[in-house]
Amino acid sequence: MRLSIRNLLFLTLALSNGSAFAVEGMWQPEQLPLIQKDLKAKGLTIKPESMSELTAFPMNAIVSLGGCSASFVSELGLVVTNHHCAYGSIQFNSTKDKNYLDNGFYAKTIEEELPAAPGSRIFVTESIKDLTPEILQGLEKIDGLPRYEAIEKRRKDMIATCEKTPGTRCRIDSFLGDSTYRLTKQLEIKDVRLVQAPPSAIGKFGGDVDNWMWPRHTGDFSFYRAYVDKKGFPAEFSKDNVPFKPKGFLKVDTKGVEEGSFVMVAGYPGRTNRHRLASEVAYTFDVANPKNKDYLDRRIALIESFKAKDAELGIKYASQLAGMNNQSKNIEGKQEGYKAIKLLDQKKDSEKQLLTAFRSSKNKTAIADYEALNTLIKADQTADTFNMVLRKASDSDLLKTAKTLYRLAREKEKSDAEREAGYQERDLIFLRQGLQALSRRFDPKVDQALWELGLGDAKKADPKLTARLPKTLQNLVKMDPKKQGATLAAYYPASVLTDETKRLALMDADRKTLEGLKDPFMQMAVSSFDEAIKLEKDEKARSGSFQKIRSEYMQSMVAQRTKEGKVVYPDANSTLRITYGTVQGYKNRAGASYGAFTKLEEIAAKNTGKEPFNVPVKELELIKKKDYGSYKLQSIGTVPVDFLADLDITGGNSGSATLNAKGELTGLVFDGTIDGVISDWAFDPAYTRSIHLDARYMLWVLDKFDNATRLLNEMGVTQSTPTPPAH
Repeated sequence: MRLSIRNLLFLTLALSNGSAFAVEGMWQPEQLPLIQKDLKAKGLTIKPESMSELTAFPMNAIVSLGGCSASFVSELGLVVTNHHCAYGSIQFNSTKDKNYLDNGFYAKTIEEELPAAPGSRIFVTESIKDLTPEILQGLEKIDGLPRYEAIEKRRKDMIATCEKTPGTRCRIDSFLGDSTYRLTKQLEIKDVRLVQAPPSAIGKFGGDVDNWMWPRHTGDFSFYRAYVDKKGFPAEFSKDNVPFKPKGFLKVDTKGVEEGSFVMVAGYPGRTNRHRLASEVAYTFDVANPKNKDYLDRRIALIESFKAKDAELGIKYASQLAGMNNQSKNIEGKQEGYKAIKLLDQKKDSEKQLLTAFRSSKNKTAIADYEALNTLIKADQTADTFNMVLRKASDSDLLKTAKTLYRLAREKEKSDAEREAGYQERDLIFLRQGLQALSRRFDPKVDQALWELGLGDAKKADPKLTARLPKTLQNLVKMDPKKQGATLAAYYPASVLTDETKRLALMDADRKTLEGLKDPFMQMAVSSFDEAIKLEKDEKARSGSFQKIRSEYMQSMVAQRTKEGKVVYPDANSTLRITYGTVQGYKNRAGASYGAFTKLEEIAAKNTGKEPFNVPVKELELIKKKDYGSYKLQSIGTVPVDFLADLDITGGNSGSATLNAKGELTGLVFDGTIDGVISDWAFDPAYTRSIHLDARYMLWVLDKFDNATRLLNEMGVTQSTPTPPAH
């Protein structure tokens, strides 16, 4: 039944050729031949079938960074992505004396390329296989925790079998309310190095002021390189490693696109929620989002206050700060969109119509599933309310580290197959690298201040919720601020976790050793462990029930919508997708109209000399001289910086290759408009726009600003007349 529904779903998508459907949808590669009529009508010139072949051009060049997307652009493993996707690596390698965030970085030789931040990976997708029958067979009458544990065991066993091939990382993802499952097999490249990054005044130009806004003038690009051992296998960093040779790479489009040009994006979009129920929408937008944004904004202000006094702290927390600012503004845009499109009313009307259809077709099972699903959702929201309080009361990086280390010791008492996902042997390298990275992203003063902020919020919460906290946290919450501050201040010098060597050594410690430590953070982790496990089991039981009921409900919904001739596609879930459309401007919700391109001269016009509009002197001189090289777009009379298109994207698409009709790299998608972020929940064709770095501006910066002859030659780009160094 599940497979027949899925095949029917694909057919429905293939037959949908209305203009609204040409933009909406994050398509799985195998779906493209089924919608080839519309792809060709929009301008695609390569065969749609070729894009469903993961090992053929251009899909063999598309990679994941495990949170962002990227692509190979040379036969020597050169990878291009967004500046903000490489930001953690730029920050990790920066110091007060070598501040690559401010000054940029360019390795003039291959020997000068720097190791990326610990845990950096490049994942090359090799195959995707449907495993729905294998995952769900025999579970029809099993519910709750037993169902969760059965599915989890099967997933871990299948992943373990898949990863017997050396150098691979495998994952199993679910689609359409956990009704279908797919195994993705990826080559895991572990030695990733930073090759180039423009200064933040280019790569992050406009900062959080311009984030999610149009017009935009951000040079959001950076380059990594993938390295492997001399035999060609993935290996950890070694000076003896050599550049990886991918099966394919993208040619850079030096001529570029015009308004009305066909473009598509291939990447790994993170998460959309277009199939959520009205009760979930109401809780998210009326309860969770406002609380989360308020807390984020206060955390941001607190870190900014430290940054203003100490530049080194600004570097340490730069990556975290950028992420929080991005999340805060994203929530702001979603809240505005929620009201503007009356999303809750839309959801209620849609569900009312669906239930009417179920009643007409006498589908009592679907109605019962809908009611059971809402009951589960209510229980989950109650648990989430408590978890918010718990997270705030535990908001210390050292406490989180202690909890991770103690959990690891407990998990290592089990066989590898029985361990919790995240603590298996395959995960230990990521845990180790996270512990290493903490040294460059942590400060006791800031950590304590953030923790006090969280404890203060927990103190204001419902007493019934704070009474459920572990005793050690309850005691901290109840303390008056002065005593609380003095107590926390004494924790840090008494902890071994501030020392990287000792912190790493504790990965090998057994349970008794950790329980015997006098470290205050570890003592809290030990004392709260049983309660954490109980909460986790409750959550797993709900997950098992959700999987059964939501998947059944989604199958009924898909079947009904298909009968009505409507499009239903899986929500984004960090798996490989393609989206397409055209380069075009838009009129925003305020009524202002904008063109599709921004211009080089507009960068100079925005210059204030102060962050985030502090244009580098050399760039200002180049703009003043109209030194366009070969990168000028005749229709606008200058070098294009960024452009707009009507593609359906979301977080995780950052760094994705923007391809022209021939499958060449013509840009990098890096953002959406503030009006369109609500499309994570309900697609809004009038205001959804994607923001792309124009490849011509990237090449102009590499050529004229960086004189990056080595990279341009490697990508097969002919350099313009060299620009003399600035005096």
